Amino acid sequence: MADLRFIRETMENASSFSTFSGLGLALIGGIAGVLGLVAGGQPTRLRWLGVWLAAAAISAVMGALSTAWKTRALEQPLIPGPSRKFALSLAPTLFAGTLLTTVVAQAGLFDLLPGVWLLLYGAGLVAAGAWSVRTVPVIGASFMALGTAALLLPAGFGNWLLIAGFGGLHLAFGIIVGRQHGG
Repeated sequence: MADLRFIRETMENASSFSTFSGLGLALIGGIAGVLGLVAGGQPTRLRWLGVWLAAAAISAVMGALSTAWKTRALEQPLIPGPSRKFALSLAPTLFAGTLLTTVVAQAGLFDLLPGVWLLLYGAGLVAAGAWSVRTVPVIGASFMALGTAALLLPAGFGNWLLIAGFGGLHLAFGIIVGRQHGG
């Protein structure tokens, strides 16, 4: 029994996390695209921030539910093995993004937020991609490129780059994941 447990744990740790739902990622992209347009029309920076934070919260719930749905449909465990490593690899950048959002917003430097969010999310995906399918580090690098652009281009591009990243990239890669890895 100990040998079988060792073999099972070794196989779990060697496999990659591929239970992202392509449909879930596409829906997240749609949510971010629509709410990004709403955010761009807000009269104050604080209301702009509120809309993007709502988009992030809705997207997080959508991502968790769609991933749980796909793992259940594939009859795979959600927590052990690669999915746990994926989440633990992504968590530090999400924590850093949350803390930096608070500090940057309190300082009134809202123009920095698009670059910070895109860069950190992309870096988290690149790191977490070590435990996932090859598509994940590619999407992470794409987010990082948009984050770099958001920091180097005039501030007026920031909201559009957020829409391109969180809306467009999630939608495009959702379609790719759905085709290559099902669901």
